[in-house]
Amino acid sequence: MRRRLFAAAALSCATLLGAMPAAADLAHPAVVSANPVDNTPHVLDGTVWALAVVGDTVVVGGSFTKVQDSTRKLTYDRKNVFAYGLRDGIVRPFAPQVDAAVYALAAGADNSVYLGGAFKTVNQAAQRGVARVSVSDGARVPGFAAKINWGDVRVLSAQGSRLYLGGTFSAVNGVARVGLARVHTSSGAVDTGFDAKLSAPGLSRTRVEHLDLSPDGKRLVIVGALLKVGSVSRTQIALFDTSGTRATVLSWYTDAYQAECMKGFDTYLRQVKFSPDGRYFVVVSTGRASSPTKLCDSAARFETAGGGKHNPTWVQRTGGDSLYAVAVTGSAVYVGGHQRYLDNPFGSDAKGPGPGAVARVGIGALNPTTGRALPWNPSLKRNVGVRAFRAVPEGLIVGWDTDQLGREYHGRVGMFPLS
Repeated sequence: MRRRLFAAAALSCATLLGAMPAAADLAHPAVVSANPVDNTPHVLDGTVWALAVVGDTVVVGGSFTKVQDSTRKLTYDRKNVFAYGLRDGIVRPFAPQVDAAVYALAAGADNSVYLGGAFKTVNQAAQRGVARVSVSDGARVPGFAAKINWGDVRVLSAQGSRLYLGGTFSAVNGVARVGLARVHTSSGAVDTGFDAKLSAPGLSRTRVEHLDLSPDGKRLVIVGALLKVGSVSRTQIALFDTSGTRATVLSWYTDAYQAECMKGFDTYLRQVKFSPDGRYFVVVSTGRASSPTKLCDSAARFETAGGGKHNPTWVQRTGGDSLYAVAVTGSAVYVGGHQRYLDNPFGSDAKGPGPGAVARVGIGALNPTTGRALPWNPSLKRNVGVRAFRAVPEGLIVGWDTDQLGREYHGRVGMFPLS
């Protein structure tokens, strides 16, 4: 029998009264259940790319047009963004008009949420790539006027008065910022002292694929199509000190991602997340290349302490299937994509699973200390795969692109409760 998330589930005062913390994932005391709750709504088409929680509301972003309630009796027109109740699963009236995909979300103050994506208009007003809207009614929040010049915003992270944007743009509000910018959360004004000066000589385009802030907001890790930060070499990944006013690149580096995967990837890194204590982060990647030595199609843990060269503490390999999303909760590292196996360094698409491989279709959990697969094995229907995780006090919310999770019908969004 499937489990229902009761409306009486405990929520902290911080969850009820304000936005969920944007930096890093929440700590969980245990691995979540493999049995999804019943009351989440269903997205009927497209892909869920992003999740944010504002108070007791879950905001969902992606490329889709229709949403149903959990009973599958009511259908709503919701293009690229919608919201539902964290505790009751009820689809909210929130329905801003966004003319293209929403790839990124970040909870804001005063019951607001930041949207990032490939859109050019929000509620029929020009607002390219980034916007701030009210969760109550979907209206654009007055005063926030940030906009990118072209391309898209793929990731957002807000903390205090700072909002970080990563993507494919080369300017924000007419100010040159290649792939990464920091703006004021209220006005959207560009922080003129923060310029990472990213570049990727020889690649088609510099871009930040994903980023994450440490829990204290003092460090920022970015991944993407990048080779230099100013004059300093950094291949696909860089770590910054964000405690001050400038974008100060740290001496921390790794050459683990210098090896090429299949040709055609300007970056094969897809997401990065700090641990709840900030001591390490985990990177997940694609690459379409099975290798027991390269970090293609892998998850890898890196410690944050110290400077200079860092090698991964552990590497988890799928045997040639992409990982796109990661969540780090202290008790587990959750990974998602379209993988069929974990613990599979010697497997491949041609040969099948290698010695020691375990089936973990589309979603799995890793031991944070060893990187080995945990017994948790809910599975999901494979397509491209999981694109978003969001850890909340009640469990783990998941966004993907098919209609099955935990061997049950769930349309593109679901939640595993804490056991």
